[in-house]
Order: sequence, then C-alpha cells, then structure tokens
Amino acid sequence: QVQLVESGGGLVQAGGSLRLSCAASGRSFSNYGMGWFRQPPGKEREFVAAISWSGARTYYGDSVKGRFTISRDNAKNTVYLQMNSLKPEDTAVYYCAADLAGGSVSRYESQYDYWGQGTQVTVSS
Repeated sequence: QVQLVESGGGLVQAGGSLRLSCAASGRSFSNYGMGWFRQPPGKEREFVAAISWSGARTYYGDSVKGRFTISRDNAKNTVYLQMNSLKPEDTAVYYCAADLAGGSVSRYESQYDYWGQGTQVTVSS
C-alpha cells in the first residue's frame, strides 16, 4: 500500500507562487512515476504534470507549461509542484498520484495506482 499526503495549498493572489508537496509512504518511492492532477470547481479532473522515477523525464499539461515545475526528492519520499505566475483559472483541488510502473510519464489517470486526498489552491484576481 502507498499513502500520499499533499500539502502546501492555500489562497494566493494572481501572479503569485505556491509550492505543493506530496509525501509518500513506502520504501519503493524511488521506483514510482509521480503525477499531479487538478480538479477545478464544477469541472473534470485534468492532468497537470508528471515525473519519472529518476526525475530525468517530465511532462506538462499545456495550460501550465512554462509556469509550473515538477520535481522530486527520493531521499525524502516527496514530489513537489512549484507553481509560479498563478492565474485565477489555476484554482482547483490538486492531487498527487503514484504510478507503480515508474518508467513512463503519463497524462492518463488510468495509469496511476494510488491517489492522495487533495489540497485546495485558490487564486484570487
């Protein structure tokens, strides 16, 4: 079993920054691919970013490319999402997810095996 706990969400003004963290349980974190997804109010959940087990490969959704950065620290069993130049349309519940296969970076929810409970990010205009 893998448990994922997100933190770092909150209220920020447009143009500001936040860094989300996702702490994972388990000894095999360094073998997992990790992803961030988000669900805006009243909308479907959407892909934000993904990172391979080593951190060598990353992949971003078009709406966040150039503003968000995904990274990981395998020694701390943690994946991060640095969010800069935030916009009101970034308002959403943000979820991290673990892909036990690890080798690919995927935008598809079905690829991920475990999910966190989510953290709220609200960007005011």
